[in-house]
Amino acid sequence: MNTPFSERDHAWFLHHRYPKALIPLQQLHLGQGEGEWVSQGMEPLFELKGRLPWPGWNMIEVDAQSSVSGVVATLTLESAKRQVTFDFPMRHGKVTKRLVYVPRGVKRVTFAPMNGAGTFTLRHFKFVWLTPQFAYNRLLQRLANMHQHYRDLPLAEVKQSLQQQAVKQSRKWQTIALEDYDSTFISMSTRRHYQQWIRQIEQRRGPGEHDIHARNGFSCSVLLVGEPIDADTSAFRERLNHSLASLAEQSLPPRQVLLLLAPAHHRQLHVWLSEWQRELPFLEVRESEAQSVAARRLEALSYCEHSWVWFLRSGDRLAENALFHAASIAHDNPQAQMLVADEDSLDEHGIRHSPIFKPEYNPDLLLSMPYMGRAVCYQHTLVPRLAAESYAEHANNADWLDYAQTLSVLRRHDFTTAWLAHVPHIAYHGVPEKAEASFVSLLQQHLDLINAKAQVSEGLLASTQRVRWPMPEPAPLVSLLVPTRDGVNILRPCVDALLERTDYTHFELLILDNQSSCPETLAYLSDVEARDSRVKVLHWDYPFNYSSINNFGAAQARGSIIGLINNDIEPMEGTWLTEMVEQVSRPEIGCVGAKLYYPNDTVQHGGVILGLGGLAGHAHRFFQRDEDGYMGRLKVTQNLSAVTAACLLLRKSVFDEVNGLNEADLAVAYNDVDLCIKVREAGYRNLWTPYAALYHHESISRGADDTPEKRARWLSEYAYMRKAWGELLDSDPAYNPNLTLVHEDFSLR
Repeated sequence: MNTPFSERDHAWFLHHRYPKALIPLQQLHLGQGEGEWVSQGMEPLFELKGRLPWPGWNMIEVDAQSSVSGVVATLTLESAKRQVTFDFPMRHGKVTKRLVYVPRGVKRVTFAPMNGAGTFTLRHFKFVWLTPQFAYNRLLQRLANMHQHYRDLPLAEVKQSLQQQAVKQSRKWQTIALEDYDSTFISMSTRRHYQQWIRQIEQRRGPGEHDIHARNGFSCSVLLVGEPIDADTSAFRERLNHSLASLAEQSLPPRQVLLLLAPAHHRQLHVWLSEWQRELPFLEVRESEAQSVAARRLEALSYCEHSWVWFLRSGDRLAENALFHAASIAHDNPQAQMLVADEDSLDEHGIRHSPIFKPEYNPDLLLSMPYMGRAVCYQHTLVPRLAAESYAEHANNADWLDYAQTLSVLRRHDFTTAWLAHVPHIAYHGVPEKAEASFVSLLQQHLDLINAKAQVSEGLLASTQRVRWPMPEPAPLVSLLVPTRDGVNILRPCVDALLERTDYTHFELLILDNQSSCPETLAYLSDVEARDSRVKVLHWDYPFNYSSINNFGAAQARGSIIGLINNDIEPMEGTWLTEMVEQVSRPEIGCVGAKLYYPNDTVQHGGVILGLGGLAGHAHRFFQRDEDGYMGRLKVTQNLSAVTAACLLLRKSVFDEVNGLNEADLAVAYNDVDLCIKVREAGYRNLWTPYAALYHHESISRGADDTPEKRARWLSEYAYMRKAWGELLDSDPAYNPNLTLVHEDFSLR
């Protein structure tokens, strides 16, 4: 069985090479759809037959549709003397392009289309031979855009740096450049490559003796509160052994470890614990008659002697440098009352998996899910007030108690965000609970106590919540601004869908016409304005400038809420605007963004992460529609630093406060990111919600940046953003420094 590749529909060029066929070798069989293949394992493999690539620099182009995201393809070139492999991510609905250097004498080429099970379709596959000069330019450009060591450098300086390295290493600069270029295509999945990341990255970040000595002033008590009296003693002892061993291995030891046990457990484990006390002189064992975890926690706090407190569940482990990293962050953040660290899970064999690399304090994510988890170290003076708020029916649910403690901190009248500091290191290894908890009633009680008048329901994932905020009375008028120029085939479905599939009807639709000349477009504009009183066409008779057009529209808007809407947007359901208005009407919220899909139902926009690709990129782009995303973040409301203006709402007062969009410096690109950063810097929280879903036919109205003039304009706008917001672009608080700035998939850095 083979897969033919036809050259029809392509211009024929001598330097273009299409394989005649891809022959399946292993773990592959035909699927049910046309051209569909099924990968049956981790190593599916084709062999390319027919025209093999020319020796020298080539650009490989592959267009694949796959049923799963985060997969990596591998191209292997074999000659009599050696074998060369190239890895690159495959993205659903996007042509992947990357440079490869083909050595002379290649006799065999194999292609692994993905590194996992699933279905896929190969729609396009070719090699394009390149001149060395062209290839070097593409190499240097990608390094300047994507590689952390060269980011934002002029191409001449990138080349100079490579040449300097080449002299020191007695190697060719092109070889070093290709290695660095290759590294920008490697996506280290948190699922598949976590152990590799632990070996190659984490284990090299350990502190030196001098660093540890400098943090000896960190005074922390670790509290272990035992288990219910009916727990199996031998199993409990094994779990406890793992926890105590992790404390013995701390690079910065705790000042006190308090173990609170039921009397029966203490009698049965007394001799064994005496041995541990010789090993751990700071281990203190006490008996407790308390019947619940909540009561034992409260009792343990009464014996606590130090300024910081960390609850450790039996079976869980603190990472070797957990207390050192906590001490370092506490030292750098003297106002901190809570240290929230990253964490992962342990399987039945004690192998680490499922790392949770958390953002900095993210209030709306915290209302959606208890993302802070177990890796939280508290100031001792803060904890007793929290422990007293236990709930009888959940007194033995440690997850519930942890979440309740965190929410109690938020309710304090003197709470400030400076109380929470993030520890960007895996500091806690937890054994997952067997049963998932529901926190709806807990969160509802919290919101009632702060008089939020919001309603909580189950979220899209287990153990998550959706919060519905009250709609203002009277309902605010929303002014939806839709810039356009000709392209009635794009505009008509957008406008018709906005008018027909929007349950929230109190809006005006301002179509901002930028010099349309197409008779059909002009006729449609006239017709839609006449048949729906909510529609008004405004004419902007100047050269295209996205910022200017929308600022013009905002000045004409009557609504207290402005909606920036691309002319290639289509609502998927009627409640999208209701959700966004409820969110944007909250006084603390600035910009609100929606979940956008490509027409093929892959994610186009899950929010914007600053720093991705050098400046900003869309989170979870090309993920499948039903995927949860990293930490479930594709299906929960959360705060993000920026959202796309393809569908963005904000109050007009906020828009005016930050002087709208930047007309002078950002005519086309990045003006939405700039707007969102200005709003955030003004003290508002930007927000992304999965409960407003729309299709986005991205950039089809404006076209690609494929001319020298457009390229120059883009470079100018890129340079402005780096100059204006450079430091902020490199440390997004809604992201995590352990995650990649190259790919949009939340893979490891």
